Amino acid sequence: MASLVTRRQFVVRLAAAAPAMTLFQPGVAQSAQDRISRTAEAIHQEVALSATARRVYEALTEAAQFTKVTTFSTVANAPPARIGRAAGEAFSLFGGHIVGRHLELVAPQRIVQAWRAADWEAGAYSIAKFTLRDEGGQTTIVFDHTGFPAGQAEHLAQGWYANYWEPLRRYFA
Repeated sequence: MASLVTRRQFVVRLAAAAPAMTLFQPGVAQSAQDRISRTAEAIHQEVALSATARRVYEALTEAAQFTKVTTFSTVANAPPARIGRAAGEAFSLFGGHIVGRHLELVAPQRIVQAWRAADWEAGAYSIAKFTLRDEGGQTTIVFDHTGFPAGQAEHLAQGWYANYWEPLRRYFA
């Protein structure tokens, strides 16, 4: 029996396929350079934590736990986090300084978010992807962050360590 696709699943799949659909237009000659960004910045970080993937996933997706994690961050007195529990739902972290939506939640393996800092230009969102690899009671987060405004990579990379990875290490200690 064929499975039905929800409207949300359809939109997410369409959004993921849209860039590929526009690459090749009949009658329009395109070179490889037309399809390659030479200036885009990206962040790739891998972090080992002393906790199972399930515990790490819950700390990143449950508001009460994430709020406890932030007590170890550089914004320790931030208001409680608000985190939706399903794909398509919103989140607001660090008193609204970071906001976005969950694009994909696969417990306890993957979290993909449309993510933005409140001071970015209106409508500017990046993609934050957390892949959790459970390695026998320890978890490695393979993290990729793309699509953020130019010139932000260094600041964001430091922020991930100061406000996510180090606080998570302390939380699980």
